Amino acid sequence: PFGIVGAVGGHLIMGMDFSVLSLCGVVALAGVVVNDSLVLVDFVNRHRDGDRHLLDAVREAGVRRFRPILLTSLTTFAGLFPLILERSVQAKFLVPMAVSLAFGVLFATFITLILIPVVYVILDDVHRTWKWIWASEA
Repeated sequence: PFGIVGAVGGHLIMGMDFSVLSLCGVVALAGVVVNDSLVLVDFVNRHRDGDRHLLDAVREAGVRRFRPILLTSLTTFAGLFPLILERSVQAKFLVPMAVSLAFGVLFATFITLILIPVVYVILDDVHRTWKWIWASEA
């Protein structure tokens, strides 16, 4: 969902209509965004052992995984940018896909780096509260 906002915003910035090929770019975008999220969540899960507090693991994941996630997304954007600027007849078919993917990755990366850790902590609180409610009813 985050990437779609970036893809639509990219089309607005570039003055392009959203097309079927743009949707193909959104599908490719979903894979990149899910990968960024998995990198972050996997790091938290691996570092959340025994005595380590959740907030410490989330903070450590944000610090240690920030650069790899950001560089992956920026290189994806930088690699697609020449295609976005291309005006040849052959490139006209690929440009909507590249705009969706590039701007979607750019937007979704920043949202992912902020929102995924926050949602992880909130869901952990909900899980602990749910266990506490069921334990007190037994």
